[in-house]
Amino acid sequence: MLDLDTIRTRTDEVRANCANRRIAADVDAVLGLADERSGLIQDIEGMRARRNELSGQIPKASKDDRPALVDEAQRLKADVAEQEQALADVETRLRAEQSKIPNLTHPDAPVGTDESANRELRRWGEPRAFDFPPKDHVAIGEALGLIDFDSATKVTGSNFYFLKNEAVLVDLALQRFALDVLREKAFTLYATPDLARMEVLEGTGFNPRGQESQIYRIEGQDLGLIATAEITLGGILKDEILDADRLPLRLGGLSHCFRVESGAYGRASRGLYRVHQFTKVEMFAFTTPEQSDAVHEELVGIEEEIFQRLGIPYRVVDICTGDLGGPAYRKYDLEAWMPGRGDAGEYGEVTSTSNCTDYQARRLAIRFRREKGAKPELVHTLNGTAVAVSRTLLAILENYQQADGSVVVPEVLRPLVGLDRIGPRAE
Repeated sequence: MLDLDTIRTRTDEVRANCANRRIAADVDAVLGLADERSGLIQDIEGMRARRNELSGQIPKASKDDRPALVDEAQRLKADVAEQEQALADVETRLRAEQSKIPNLTHPDAPVGTDESANRELRRWGEPRAFDFPPKDHVAIGEALGLIDFDSATKVTGSNFYFLKNEAVLVDLALQRFALDVLREKAFTLYATPDLARMEVLEGTGFNPRGQESQIYRIEGQDLGLIATAEITLGGILKDEILDADRLPLRLGGLSHCFRVESGAYGRASRGLYRVHQFTKVEMFAFTTPEQSDAVHEELVGIEEEIFQRLGIPYRVVDICTGDLGGPAYRKYDLEAWMPGRGDAGEYGEVTSTSNCTDYQARRLAIRFRREKGAKPELVHTLNGTAVAVSRTLLAILENYQQADGSVVVPEVLRPLVGLDRIGPRAE
């Protein structure tokens, strides 16, 4: 969350930032509650000081004076308990309101209300010119016996799917390929839990409560299904103080991801593009404040390397203020070319990487010391998608489809899949 000192000293900037990011946060309520908390703390400290004073006076007081002093001490004890409860209530409300205020925004991030204001930074690869009408991944996957949406709807509901036959091998190959890339770059690899405590979900900036939540909660438990391994990797150092020489720390996490994804999204989001469950290899980094910008560029560079090696054309976009999530200071999306999207193909998001500065670290109490005995400082946290399997599989099927209905396997995946091509199934 954003610290109170910033909210107090840069109030106009914080208000403008909330407006630019289309986030309804009540800055005045935060300031009012912070003042109320300060007043309560001052009152409690004053009453405790008077109780300590009375503790020294009572043993020395005369028999006549002692009862009044004892009565005052008892009243103060009850008053302190009452004010401490009031303080706890105010602090709970303050944290709730403060957590609604988004991170500040990088000065170079484009200002705009929606994705139309995102700024394209660069492109790689030329979209393929087909000499036949290209199909979308839904038609390809069903024709080749690779994806079964109908059975998944019967078993689980809409926006779920079965992967079948060679698609299962491609799924596993993409996971292994991404993990190998991260291992080459000295990331520590994790297979993370698919569940996290509420305080970790909230600490990383995901809202596990209310109608707008994208988190599936476990009834009767202090647990929710994770939407990304960013949550579990971010919580792994909760309440810890690191030595500066350990930073930056680079982690790679393999997990399933679960998202409510409520609402209608139209034809462009059908099939594998927007689903309730998928597998993802996530990157996460803990850095010092001065390292985070460079590590952010490193993460987007890894995402680009992966899609270049897969041979899938893409563009990188700088996300505008109105399209940023609460924790992100700056965010880049990598959008792959999807020939089956729209009438003539479109770019669609396949990865994103965000610099969250100290926003998550403040919630999760993750700090570092520059040297022994130095005052702890908050780390910066960053996250990025190495591979989201469902959308990457979508891009492979559409970009590598052939006129005869088959799909060529990207060269880098062939040793892992064991095939060069996926052809029509024998009747």
